[in-house]
Amino acid sequence: MKSPYISELQPNQVFTATFLVQSKEIRQKKTGEPYLSLQLVDRTGGLDAKMWDNVADIMETFGRDDFVRVRGLLQIYQNRPQVTLHKLQRIAECDVDVADYFPASERSPAEMFAELQGIIASIENPHLRDLLTGIFSDERVAVRFQTAPAAKSVHHAYLGGLIEHVLAICELCRRIAPLYKNIDLDLLLAGAILHDIGKIDELTYDRSFGYSTDGQLLGHIIIALRMIEESARRIPEFPSKLRTLLDHMILSHHGALEYGSPKVPLFPEAMLLHHLDNLDSKMEAMRAALSRDRLLHGCWTGYTPSLDRAVLNKTKYMEAEPPIAIAAQAPECALEDAATAPEAMPEPVQQRRSTGIGGLFAEKLQNALQGRGEHQQ
Repeated sequence: MKSPYISELQPNQVFTATFLVQSKEIRQKKTGEPYLSLQLVDRTGGLDAKMWDNVADIMETFGRDDFVRVRGLLQIYQNRPQVTLHKLQRIAECDVDVADYFPASERSPAEMFAELQGIIASIENPHLRDLLTGIFSDERVAVRFQTAPAAKSVHHAYLGGLIEHVLAICELCRRIAPLYKNIDLDLLLAGAILHDIGKIDELTYDRSFGYSTDGQLLGHIIIALRMIEESARRIPEFPSKLRTLLDHMILSHHGALEYGSPKVPLFPEAMLLHHLDNLDSKMEAMRAALSRDRLLHGCWTGYTPSLDRAVLNKTKYMEAEPPIAIAAQAPECALEDAATAPEAMPEPVQQRRSTGIGGLFAEKLQNALQGRGEHQQ
């Protein structure tokens, strides 16, 4: 079994371990010599790593998505964990258990898919139920939906993250929809299940997470609309207006044009889907930030771009020792200070203290002025 995992590393620890190279950049020092900037991952997280010495000898011996064995030192740099690599060697895939290197949901994919099928079966609208059943009866769709991350890095960025995210939103739908009048729960659930289904083909996740060509050219919203259109075409007399409502929910679920939605939400179910999707993604991003930066000193994580802020570690904050209150008291040198109080000083010194003028120059200047006054008299 792989050991240690990233989650087991401690600051100022020299270690030897194997990782997957998620990203690799060859950069230049100020001297012109190359250095390596890497993102190393295993199923428990990721680490920034730098290699400064002997880079020319090894920089072409491995690439992105390769497995490497490294020796390095973990330190906290600018309030973020970073590894300085001393040695690095590429290793063959046959020498590792691939499952050790990909972050994955703690829940069983089969268990989550069974829960999803139960939600689909509970939908009373026959057209929506048939639409969803048809989409997920495709074995390719079913397998990829259980495997795909919900995003490359923003939230639920791990295998099984997409279906975990969808199930969380479905639970929120069931709990919150009854609080508002005239919400069509069947439509809301259908939108929740399908809003990100295009990510099964938008993202690549065989090794490190990235974007497919279709993902780059079309994006998950257009891919989802194509999947819905294909499934709806196989259902006799699928209501065109119901299809339009569902399409709008997919098109508007990001909530704003600047966040990639071609449309903003224009009816209650679409608005509710957007906010529940945003809620679950933001809460997961906070959880991930706290987990990723657990080694940092103090109560705050590093800056998280997806949240546009640092996150307070509430547990550390509550457990932190309160500052020690120092009672006001006379300092040990009080007696010495009393000997130099203004009333104990010669008059010229008192004058310098009272006027804010001090130093040898000020004393000479004052004596000169006094002498000039006496001469004039």
